[in-house]
Amino acid sequence: MYATHLHRGRAVTIAATFFMLTLAGCASSSLDSQTQGASATSLNAAISGSQRSSQARARDVYRHPEETLQFFDLGPTQAVLEIAPGGGWYSDILAPYLRNAGQLYEAQYLSTSADLAAEDSATDAAYRRKIANAPSVYGNVVVGTLHAGQFNGFDTNQRFDRVLTFRNIHNWIKDGQFDANLRAFYGALKHGGELGVEEHRARPGTTEQQMIDSGYVTEAFVIEHAQAAGFVLVARSEINANPKDTKDYPHGVWSLPPTYKGGDVDRSRFAAIGESDRMTLKFVKP
Repeated sequence: MYATHLHRGRAVTIAATFFMLTLAGCASSSLDSQTQGASATSLNAAISGSQRSSQARARDVYRHPEETLQFFDLGPTQAVLEIAPGGGWYSDILAPYLRNAGQLYEAQYLSTSADLAAEDSATDAAYRRKIANAPSVYGNVVVGTLHAGQFNGFDTNQRFDRVLTFRNIHNWIKDGQFDANLRAFYGALKHGGELGVEEHRARPGTTEQQMIDSGYVTEAFVIEHAQAAGFVLVARSEINANPKDTKDYPHGVWSLPPTYKGGDVDRSRFAAIGESDRMTLKFVKP
């Protein structure tokens, strides 16, 4: 017996046993239908808020923040940990949404590779300045770091209802830290808590080295490693799919917007394709 989730004509099938496991594990934090309606309005207000730049809003057509966060069963009273927020694209939505009744923690990723460590440290410093400069929006956000599978800056032991990460896994594979990070996420979640993953999607059969080089990762690779860390896959969604993405570009996924690594070469072609084809997966800690 299966439960089916429909989005834009695409069906996402969820095994009923896994679905019931998720419901049982999350019962203490589930919302009644009336509260869910109110939270959806609040989430929409956070997405529409003036704290978001016009550049960030322009990417909504590719990143589908409302649908994605609803798929991850985000609720306004939850304790949420976002991993590697970068410049804060999703933080700009999560912070006001969780400000009154929930908790938002952010863990900037610090690479173990010497050639990336300086860049990661600069990103972390810029992010902390952004948080400090807008206390009315981010005043309740707690910022720490993740390095070599270890969190620093706050206690994470079975503390969170949700751990979310967006388009970061290819970096962790390159850094050799994907499995260590997954174990850290598992330890940070409450039993019944969910791990939400969005990542550039490679064709099946893509090798690990090709994933590192291109930035595209296979769903099978992510699922296999998440399951090895103890997670159970409960749902997949095609919310962030892009069938125009052929995944065969000279600079990998970075050929596409918003990076345009190739500069003006074929820029109009890449703009017409849009941002990458991405998997959107939901796992639960039993």
